[in-house]
Amino acid sequence: MSAVLDPSSSGRRKPRKEAAAPNPAAVNATAASFAALTAKLDYLAAAEVEQIRQAYRFADEAHLGQIRANGEPYITHPIAVAAQCAEWKLDAQAIMAALLHDAIEDCGVTKPELIERFGAPVAELVDGLTKLDKLQFDTREENQAESFRKMLLAMARDVRVILIKLADRSHNMRTLDDMPRSKWARISSETLEIYAPIAHRLGLNQTYRELQELAFRHLLPWRYGVLSKAVAKARSRRRDLIQKVQRDVEQAFEAVGIPIGIEGREKTLYSVYRKMDEKHLSFAQVTDIYGFRVIVPRVIDCYTALGVLHQLYKPVPGRFKDHIAIPKLNGYQSLHTTLVGPSGVNVEFQMRTEAMHVVAESGVAAHWLYKAEPADPDSADRLGTKWLQSLLDIQHETRDAAEFWDHVKIDLFPDAVYVFTPRSQIMALPRGATVVDFAYAIHSNIGDRTVAAKINGEQVPLRTELKNGDVVEVVTAAVSAPNPAWLGFVRTGRARSKIRHHLKTMAHAESRDLGEKLLTQALRAEGFERLPAEDEENQALWDKLLRFTGNRSRDELLTDLGLGKRIASMVAKRLVTLMAELGAKRDALLITRERYTAHENVSQGAVQLDGSENASVQYATCCRPVPGDRIVGYLGRGEGLVVHAEDCGVARRLQNKDAERFIGVEWSDDPVRPFEAHLLVTVVNGKSVLARVASALASAEADITHVDMDDERAQDACDLRFVVAVRDRAHLEAAMRTLRRTPAVLHVKRPRPGQ
Repeated sequence: MSAVLDPSSSGRRKPRKEAAAPNPAAVNATAASFAALTAKLDYLAAAEVEQIRQAYRFADEAHLGQIRANGEPYITHPIAVAAQCAEWKLDAQAIMAALLHDAIEDCGVTKPELIERFGAPVAELVDGLTKLDKLQFDTREENQAESFRKMLLAMARDVRVILIKLADRSHNMRTLDDMPRSKWARISSETLEIYAPIAHRLGLNQTYRELQELAFRHLLPWRYGVLSKAVAKARSRRRDLIQKVQRDVEQAFEAVGIPIGIEGREKTLYSVYRKMDEKHLSFAQVTDIYGFRVIVPRVIDCYTALGVLHQLYKPVPGRFKDHIAIPKLNGYQSLHTTLVGPSGVNVEFQMRTEAMHVVAESGVAAHWLYKAEPADPDSADRLGTKWLQSLLDIQHETRDAAEFWDHVKIDLFPDAVYVFTPRSQIMALPRGATVVDFAYAIHSNIGDRTVAAKINGEQVPLRTELKNGDVVEVVTAAVSAPNPAWLGFVRTGRARSKIRHHLKTMAHAESRDLGEKLLTQALRAEGFERLPAEDEENQALWDKLLRFTGNRSRDELLTDLGLGKRIASMVAKRLVTLMAELGAKRDALLITRERYTAHENVSQGAVQLDGSENASVQYATCCRPVPGDRIVGYLGRGEGLVVHAEDCGVARRLQNKDAERFIGVEWSDDPVRPFEAHLLVTVVNGKSVLARVASALASAEADITHVDMDDERAQDACDLRFVVAVRDRAHLEAAMRTLRRTPAVLHVKRPRPGQ
């Protein structure tokens, strides 16, 4: 929580004038609170306690004159944060950093000054904790995102940073009543969305529960009040039942000779509220509000305790979980079972050892709780901290911050990744989401026009999966459109539906335009220059034609023609009959001119191709025609127009079987993109021969898009199969001449299927 400062003051410290003479009661309260802190430091050496005392004096002087919103001296806040860290038994450096955590931000103390006074490790901790108030942001969301990012990156350097940060947030939430009510919602939401999940992920169960409760109380005070009263009533009604269960359990364990500690465990109000909200339950339907925690001496006793309890009460099927054999990722271990207690009330039990209990409540901090104990070969198992131990080993032995960060961030939010826009806005996406998912999450227009992307300033493929903390920048182009291949790797439903919608719309429009060209071409062959207009005068004509074809609209008919679902010549003949009935006359000269060129499969109404076609036109992969090749067009059933080379064996077989589906096509004078062609290159086997062939193609400016070769290591010669991108036939022939002049190349040709 920020200090109340006088903006008109200058210098290193900025006290409020009215706070220049703090009242004696406040001074006494500060001294008393520091005395309470020192009482918790009995696990540290005397020299370390003295270092903490020096840090306190420095912080007290730095914050001199600053007061909190409740009128107490500001130093009470750092002392409270340090006290929480002492509860977790953190080391002296962490306690000192807790006392000094606001010194750089609020008091003008510099990092070099802290290094000189308290050493580099303490200064690094304080620097990692320093807020970003002095930086300028356009929006509050950016400030939150930037703070979140710095917090996590600081955590990568030292796990103690996050512990101190969580202690700081805990005390701020405990004193939130002193803040203006207008700030409650923002601070509480931030606590629920950022700090509570981190506490949970690190196993700080007690802190996690407290942060949730405090945030819930301030975010939704009315609902908190109603639920609080309901739980209190239920507690008083079931007091006798709970006491009976506790007596029965104690007697059962006494009978088998296992010493236990038993304590009641009540579900937090926030978890009750969330369960009611998510599952649409009434309060009466939430049955597992109460539970018991049974602490036993050894791991084997946990399983014995399970048997004792199952003999005492009947277990609820499907409600048993063994987190001892399979610990949670944050190191949590316990046996869970739900039993049908007296009066048919469900009661949940957790069985664990004392060491497991420490980890369950304190998580990462459990390392420091056991730090002073003698080395125990079973300590890792006893603490149940394989994940935690790996973090500590990396941090304290290898000092590999990058590896440490990878371990932590992967499971910080198990079901989501949190990434940033270049303007520091947080975006939440499902795990496995890619750059394209990110682009569509921003806006569908951004996704549709995405052509490239950068992650953390580096160019990456669009299929790259995002990781926590990535800064993602999307590059767009006005002429770009979604690629059907994106459907193979996008994860979000939004991206998938937007891509499909765009492709469907685009394919429909292109197929419609192609169908109009084909029908116009077929009509010219029948002696009519153009299609009848779609106006009131020709409406009856089009209605009759649609009844003949069975289509609902003119657009649907043209689209079917473009997709090859109907034959343009047949539709044109019917249209001519209908036009003749209305008195329209054919142009004999036009018929003669069309028929004169028909033997070449190319008429003056031929479809022009320049490479800009997308879904409606496909270039056959069997022969891969390029501009300059003689070509024919085949209207596949529902596939749109497929373009083959005229000498392609596949095209010839189709012509013999389905001649009416072939139409005239021709190349435009100005193709807009390169086209792919097959090349079969026979070479002498030898070292670097592939490199020499590739170099020859590069010198001819022919891009290689695919290469395949025979597995003929023992042979004198082998075949290399290339797919190369060229401008036209002349460019391809130039590339083939360059290859023929290359040493080790025996033969070059364009393979044709069926030849």
